Amino acid sequence: MSYLGAKVAWVDAAVWTAIGLLAATSLGSLFHLGSRMDALGARIDALAARMDAGFARVDARFDTVDTRLDALGARLDAHVDRHAS
Repeated sequence: MSYLGAKVAWVDAAVWTAIGLLAATSLGSLFHLGSRMDALGARIDALAARMDAGFARVDARFDTVDTRLDALGARLDAHVDRHAS
């Protein structure tokens, strides 16, 4: 015979254990994913710094070529002016 509202204590404990394990697993996964995202962000920042350094080198080379072209243009203008007069 069973009484209304009667509970079996071990079923109650098993349910709370399952809830606790699920919560712990969820929070652990959340913190693990957060740390992985932070690590990925650091790698992306490092890659961006490398790309910025590469772009700075390319800009320096373009500046050098631009200076040389300006010098050649000035020499060409002087040569044309000398022969045009």
